[in-house]
Parts: sequence; C-alpha cells; structure tokens
Amino acid sequence: MRSSYDKTSANSSHIEEFILLGFSNFNTKLQLFLFPLFLFIYVFTLLGNFTIITVATLDSLLHTPMYYFLRNLSFLEICYISVTLPKLLQTFVTKKKTIPFYGCCAQMYCFFTLGVTECFLLAAMAYDRFVAICNPLRYFSVMNKTTCLKMVTVSWVSGNLISLGQTASIFSLPYCGPNLINHFFCDIPPLLKLACTDVRANEIAVSVTGFLVLPLPFSLVLYSYGRIIAAILRISTNTGRKKVFSTCASHFVSVTLFFGTGAFTYVRVKTSDTPDNDKILSLLYSVVTPLLNPLIYSLRNQEVKGGLKKIIAQQEEAGTRAPAKHGTRKQADPGVPRRRK
Repeated sequence: MRSSYDKTSANSSHIEEFILLGFSNFNTKLQLFLFPLFLFIYVFTLLGNFTIITVATLDSLLHTPMYYFLRNLSFLEICYISVTLPKLLQTFVTKKKTIPFYGCCAQMYCFFTLGVTECFLLAAMAYDRFVAICNPLRYFSVMNKTTCLKMVTVSWVSGNLISLGQTASIFSLPYCGPNLINHFFCDIPPLLKLACTDVRANEIAVSVTGFLVLPLPFSLVLYSYGRIIAAILRISTNTGRKKVFSTCASHFVSVTLFFGTGAFTYVRVKTSDTPDNDKILSLLYSVVTPLLNPLIYSLRNQEVKGGLKKIIAQQEEAGTRAPAKHGTRKQADPGVPRRRK
C-alpha cells in the first residue's frame, strides 16, 4: 500500500493496459502440464454444466424448485469460469499477456457480479434443501414459483449492484505504474497494490463488503445444514440416512470450499508476501468449485442421470423413426385407376 505519490506524475501518466503475469514465474515444464490440465477442466466444466441445464429443462420430472436453482447455478458457473480461464489459457500459448485497462475493469465487474450472486444463490439453495427435508409437507407451498423467482432475482440484482460499486471504487483510483498484475485475472488485492495513492479506505470497504456477502450467507447455509443434519439423525432407516447424508455432505464440502477461500481472500484484503499462495486460493473458488458442480449434481445424482438416459433414449427412438417414415412411403395401388383432374 502506498501512502503518498507524485500527483504530477499520476496526472500526466495513465496506465492504458495491464500485464497479467499469471503462472509465468513457474518453470516451463510445469506450465506445459498446467495448460492441458486447465483446458480439460474448462471443457469438462462447460459440458457438465450444459448437461445439467439441458436435462433439468427437458425432463418434466425435474421441473422442481431444487432444479430451478440448479439450472441457475449451472449457468452462473459457466459464465464464472469463462471470465478468467480463457485469458489464462491464452497466456500459456501466446506471448500476449496484456489486458486493456477497460478490459480489466469489465473482467473484474463480471467476476464479482457472478461471485456475489453465487453467494446468495448458494444460501437460497441451502434454504430450499432445509425446507424440503425438514418441512416436506409444506415444501411446494413455501417454495412456489414466485418465491423461487424472487430469490433468484434478488441474488442477481444484489450481485450486480455490489459489484458495480466495488468496481467503480477500484478503477477510480490513479494507476501510474508499474502495470504488472501478479495474478491470472484482474482481482482486487493485486490491483490495490498498484494504485499510487492511499487505499486504506478501499481496503476497509472491500473487507466490509466481503463480510456482508460471504460470512452472512454462509451463516444461513450453516444454519440450514445444521437443521438438515438434525433431521437426518431422526431418520429411522440406515439406508435413507446414509443417502441423504451423502448428498448433503458433498454439497456442504463444495459450498464450504467456495465461501472459505473467498472469505480468506476478500475479508483479509491485503495480499500476502507470497502471491503464488493467493493464486492457488483464487483457483479454488474460481476454477475448482465450478468443476465440482457437475461432479456433485450430475455424476452423483440419480435423477439427473436418469433424466439424461431418458433424453438419449428419446433421441435414439426419434432417429430410428425418421428413416422408417421415409422408407414406408405409401405408394399408389397399380390396380386402382387414378381419377383424372
């Protein structure tokens, strides 16, 4: 953090682009390994989340509040990982590691809009599971279409407004050089280090915002899962108890990873003396959690797998019917004379 700067220099020079160092400080062999790894993660995440959206949309049995939230989460994860990973992949294969000033601004805005939205959406999903397990008889009356729509809308609107305020405050700071961002995307902590002015007020604002959008929603998640665990322990059959607990445990691990790494980064705004550790933390909530979503909600979900099999079977059946219709075209009987027009 810089407490003072040369105002004349700041006013006469303005950074037009930043250089994202990414993982360029890693050795070449490791970079050659990281590129295919990140490419595989990106493709798998896109395919997995697209599959969830497709199955939950086409299978009428999955038109429930849970899968309504899941479709929104899958769409959000596709956008979330697409904000950072393509640029990171580009830095591996090309020498161009620069990003325009306003491109950096747009990346930060999109990234934090999606991140904050996911915080509120995960809290809404935890509440949905709480009502479904702890109050099943009133589930569809409590989690009706209007309620679900309001919860999703509030999540997206809150994400946009909070991100807009943070992005505007960060990019209104003077940046007069250097322009090297020791990160793989435009994140708040490394950008604050580049500002040539006192940023203590910005650090406090980011910490307060981080507390509002991370620990508070996570508290609701903890409360919901605490009630869920208490309800699970009352289930009489071991099979039913293990099934529900296994599903909720995998959800909770993913949610805890997202909130925990995010809180450590933004509630504790100041970057550490080891930027590589900050990059690893960022990878956990920006790359790993979008990857876990399809693993948890599709590969481990019998309803999604059943819906996918049904859709594939319907497509195969439709494919076999089409040639049959063309091949059995009704021909005129040669023994019956045609009527003249």
